[in-house]
Amino acid sequence: MIRRLVHLSTRRLAGFVLVLPLLLYSLYLAAIAADRFVSESIVSVRQSGGDGGGVPGAALMLAGITPASHEDTLHLKDYIHSQVLLHALEKRLGLRAHFADAGLDLPFELRPTASREDFVAYFRKRVEISFDDRSALLKVRTQGFTAAFAQQVNRAILEECERFVNETSHRIARERMAFAEGELGRSTERLQAARNKLLAFQSRHRLIDPAAQAASTGALAAELQATRSRLEAELNGLLTYLKDDAYQVRNLRARLSALDAQIAAERSRATAENRQGERLNVLAADFQALQLEAQFAQDAYKLALAAVENARIDATRKIKSLVVVEPPTLPETAEYPLRAYNLATLLTVCVLLFAILRLVFAIVREHQD
Repeated sequence: MIRRLVHLSTRRLAGFVLVLPLLLYSLYLAAIAADRFVSESIVSVRQSGGDGGGVPGAALMLAGITPASHEDTLHLKDYIHSQVLLHALEKRLGLRAHFADAGLDLPFELRPTASREDFVAYFRKRVEISFDDRSALLKVRTQGFTAAFAQQVNRAILEECERFVNETSHRIARERMAFAEGELGRSTERLQAARNKLLAFQSRHRLIDPAAQAASTGALAAELQATRSRLEAELNGLLTYLKDDAYQVRNLRARLSALDAQIAAERSRATAENRQGERLNVLAADFQALQLEAQFAQDAYKLALAAVENARIDATRKIKSLVVVEPPTLPETAEYPLRAYNLATLLTVCVLLFAILRLVFAIVREHQD
């Protein structure tokens, strides 16, 4: 058998290696190969308008507002090749029945008894996806044995993708709203607790504002000191022409003594202990700390309230949209199979194989001789 092959003529070898494969493949392409049409669309995921302008930065963080990125489109790319989408398309269009009707083209036919894994692998070969990282555009190419079905598959994929984008964004918005509402509840409790502590402090010490009272005490002491300075100047003026036992001098000195006692009393009031053994300056410091805590709780409550409102708006509006740059096309001619390209490739392979076999056979014949 090998000897017969070695001594084949060039014409017969060419017939077996060149003519016969090309003839058989041409017959396959002409009579058996099923035409496959391709519908193409270009989409992208974009953030809708209204980015919560005017809301404080901390409220934006609580509400979870983030700008759109390439990740949304990449997630969509993975979704298109998912089993979830395939199941939805099968219910809507009957993909199995269509791809199983390939006539005699068995290499590109989906077996009716194909497993789920084989069905997914077949589907991924018939749905091509390419992502442009620079423009964040996603190109979707779907194949079908008819032009109308290829367009229907592409259109159904875009509809399912839009539903997926909306449901995902709304679910995230609802989760953010639940988180913001939880933060609002905690902020409300914190604010109420701070206010209760402040009111309890005022009721316990019977003081509206110890800091203000301490300030008024200091202001009164300063005013008394100024009055004393004026009286002392007046006394010095009288002593220039009156004796020490003069009535006016004794009167001014008595008033100065009373002012000194009053000034000492006012100054000690701010630092002296009351009946409960508490000092006014200490009470003022404690009251200021409670005021700061209440103010901080109120600011946190405002931020949480703004975050809840912003999250509520996001949960009701369309946060992200599927932007269709190019709608699914209706092809007029079949793109597959690539008859000319495949024939040229097969011819190249056959020519190379023919040349290699001729060389091998010539070497073998030479060694036999």
